[in-house]
Amino acid sequence: MAPSASFLDYVKDLFSPFGEISVRKMFGGAGIYCDGAIFAISGDDDVWFKVDDVTRAEFEAAGLRPFEVEMNGKTGTMSYYNAPEEIYDDNDALRHWTSLALAASARGKKPAKKSAKTKTAAGKAKPKSLKRARKA
Repeated sequence: MAPSASFLDYVKDLFSPFGEISVRKMFGGAGIYCDGAIFAISGDDDVWFKVDDVTRAEFEAAGLRPFEVEMNGKTGTMSYYNAPEEIYDDNDALRHWTSLALAASARGKKPAKKSAKTKTAAGKAKPKSLKRARKA
């Protein structure tokens, strides 16, 4: 179920100390972004934080569970774990868990793909590989 508009407003306010927070609706839920990078998702007025191989064990040790999705009759998990309840009323907990999610998000960013073309000194695009045509 989609998160309510009032919950998404609350989430924006909650995470605002960490940077510019935006929310984008997607797949019946919402992605939560900080300075343009997704670090959490929301659905049913809940928050799930981004995890990776570095942070997953800490989420599991706290008894937190992965976000599950059902598609075509099969259940799978995503790299997001439910946020602990204490983030909503404990600033230290909010800072700790949000920082873990932001770090996982930063590590997960993929570098931009390089174009297949490079530019000449005059600024015109040229292919990376210049093959000379053979005279027959």
